[in-house]
Amino acid sequence: MTQELSRILYVEDDPDIQAIAMMVLETIHGFAMEACSSGTEALQKAVAFKPDLVLLDVMMPGMDGPETLKGLRAFPELATTPVVFMTAKVQPQEVEGYLNLGAVGVIAKPFDPMTLAQELRDIWLRH
Repeated sequence: MTQELSRILYVEDDPDIQAIAMMVLETIHGFAMEACSSGTEALQKAVAFKPDLVLLDVMMPGMDGPETLKGLRAFPELATTPVVFMTAKVQPQEVEGYLNLGAVGVIAKPFDPMTLAQELRDIWLRH
């Protein structure tokens, strides 16, 4: 029996998208969320937060999603934490590329706020 998904580190540089996802995941579905607006911030907060899962935007200024993933994997505590990329770039070869980087799933942007929590739970259970 896998533990239930409860703690999500969420990395998203767009404040509007971040606000919608936080409202849906934290307020409506009760996940414990730590929101970061950059890869650098995620690397600073991730270990202390102990996320069950990382929801990671791909396109960010400075450190992008794949670079952030690489940085997170450098921490022994986060070496196996599942990461889900969120991106508008969801052509099959792009998705395959993200999975090859070690992501356990890819959620398309714009995402559907009504199904986001369930998509994350489904990916979590498959993982």
